[in-house]
Amino acid sequence: MTYLEEEKFNLMPQIPKMSEHKPRILILYGSLRKRSYSRLLAEEAGRILEYMGAEVKLYNPEGLPMYDYDRSVDHSKVQELRELSLWSEGQVWSSPELHGSISGLMKTQIDWIPLSLGAVRPTQGRTLALLQVSGGSQSFNAVNGMRILGRWMRMITIVNQSSVAKAYQEFEEDGMMKESAFRDRVVDVMEELMRFTYLTRDQSKFLVDRYSERKIVK
Repeated sequence: MTYLEEEKFNLMPQIPKMSEHKPRILILYGSLRKRSYSRLLAEEAGRILEYMGAEVKLYNPEGLPMYDYDRSVDHSKVQELRELSLWSEGQVWSSPELHGSISGLMKTQIDWIPLSLGAVRPTQGRTLALLQVSGGSQSFNAVNGMRILGRWMRMITIVNQSSVAKAYQEFEEDGMMKESAFRDRVVDVMEELMRFTYLTRDQSKFLVDRYSERKIVK
């Protein structure tokens, strides 16, 4: 018997049946300002996703402690975030660009979501869409930074992304996003997220299944 024949029971995991429930999307945003444009953009994305048929939950990061696993892992906001990540089938991350990168609050939220909780993966195989807001000219530093993090978290990060320049000009007083090319791009991104979530949510374990990890479990 060859080596591959001995291992063949490990090489092809079972493909599950198709889900019929609404896609479950978690949205994170990276600012606690009273008029936070990353939050307004996240809320706009949530409205679009709900219109497209998703079940959406927006995590409020107020009160989330700075990452310190030894002291704060049992904090209620940490547990809430982790439970929402486990619940989700896809995620949207919306961050302001600060000093050419994502905000500290955005990074703290991502830091608190571990790669694994025992045998459970809170992010692996989930779809991810990336949004950013800027106070000045258009930039892609924040979305590019989050793309690296999404890859590290083993998420299926979609190709399309949105960067809203001079965000203070792009929202109405009530928080709704103005009709513009920027909003059109947000719709494009959410549409792509929904498509990839439908295509991959039932296959996520299959898509990220790794021989090296199966071998360790065995």
